[in-house]
Amino acid sequence: MKITETKLPGVLILTPSVYRDDRGAFLETWNQRRMAEAGLPANWVQDNFSVSRRHVLRGIHYQVIQPQGKLVRVASGAVLDVAVDLRRSSPTFGQHVAVELSEENAQMLWIPVGFGHAFLALTETVGFAYKVTDYYSAAGERTIQWNDPDLAIPWPVDPAEVIVSEKDRRGALLRDAETFA
Repeated sequence: MKITETKLPGVLILTPSVYRDDRGAFLETWNQRRMAEAGLPANWVQDNFSVSRRHVLRGIHYQVIQPQGKLVRVASGAVLDVAVDLRRSSPTFGQHVAVELSEENAQMLWIPVGFGHAFLALTETVGFAYKVTDYYSAAGERTIQWNDPDLAIPWPVDPAEVIVSEKDRRGALLRDAETFA
């Protein structure tokens, strides 16, 4: 497993070894010993899976109660995955990193506590899997608008074609959002 640091301290790209042959492919998506060596959590409380169609944008989500670290990957299709630093005391507060995760590249993204998370489905359908370090908390869930001009995330889609939930549409702007210290 290759671990690559991003411009946001703590956010990591994990690239597993993929073994391909005429039958298909095999890869290891989780190995507790290797992940612990990389400084990632060894105890996960929940695995989640979503299916999205092209241009669905989910996020920017985070929890202020029971904050979650997330290890995200794409099982089928491709997404533009984004982590946003929401720690006001951080020198990278409000900055983001965007990584294409796909079935083909098999990369995963580690998003620690203190970051918001979003992704845009780039293919007709996307199967998106992620592990979290704490349970979902409806009372603690927060959303920042995906198109917040202060974040200036360069989503590769015409804004008129983006499909977002009503909850995500009502997200706060970063300047007004409840964030982390």
